[in-house]
Amino acid sequence: MAGDLADEVVFVTGAGSGFGAAIARKYAGRGARVVAAGRRASPLEALAGACGGAVLPLQLDLRDRAAVFEAFESLPEAFRAVSILVNNAGLGVDRGKAQDSALDDVETMIATNISGLLYCVHAALPGMLGRGRGHIVNIGSIAGRANGPGSTVYGATKAFVLQYSKNLKSDLIGTGVRCSYIAPGAAETEFWSVRWKDDEERARAAYTGYKPLQPEDVAEAVFFATSMPAHVDVTELELMPHQQGFGARIFARDD
Repeated sequence: MAGDLADEVVFVTGAGSGFGAAIARKYAGRGARVVAAGRRASPLEALAGACGGAVLPLQLDLRDRAAVFEAFESLPEAFRAVSILVNNAGLGVDRGKAQDSALDDVETMIATNISGLLYCVHAALPGMLGRGRGHIVNIGSIAGRANGPGSTVYGATKAFVLQYSKNLKSDLIGTGVRCSYIAPGAAETEFWSVRWKDDEERARAAYTGYKPLQPEDVAEAVFFATSMPAHVDVTELELMPHQQGFGARIFARDD
């Protein structure tokens, strides 16, 4: 798939910012047609404006099952044959220990990180199977394996994404459709702003004293996974800042 991607249609969720926006720009820049889906219309329209006709902005709440299937079924002809699905949308809003968590936050994480991902896979997969080619990329997190306090449900949802991706790959053997799981570590996105409800001072503290991953780093990883020859499955790819270790927020921070 290296080089001209004119035959590829890439559907990216959570494309309004962070990883999703960088992934959309990466593929559009390489000639693919991109459906940029997200809940906020304004940043999606700005993204589409910057990328020209290569990007179709799509306002969509992944938690709405009927809306997801309607969105896929209503895509314009030029964007209908989705060949790459990047399930990027997700959030972590534990905001404390499990015993102190709000059930509404728990349900929001499950609905977005798990149910929304499943809706998109079920909407995109029949077309991929019918064409005998396609690639599903699920964005997870090192939190799916690294246990620690304060991310009980977020970590559990990403552990689900990991196991689902591995099992889905097994189910897709011989179909021409591939599945990859990509797990970033600490990355400079809106993640902590969302968790701390736009408390920017608290959010910025998560990135002090070290160089975090950038959205473009993750976009490169996604592009690598989908650019491998058809006989190669990149089943799992983990990337972390050099100054981050394994475990509960272990960092070698600068003085």
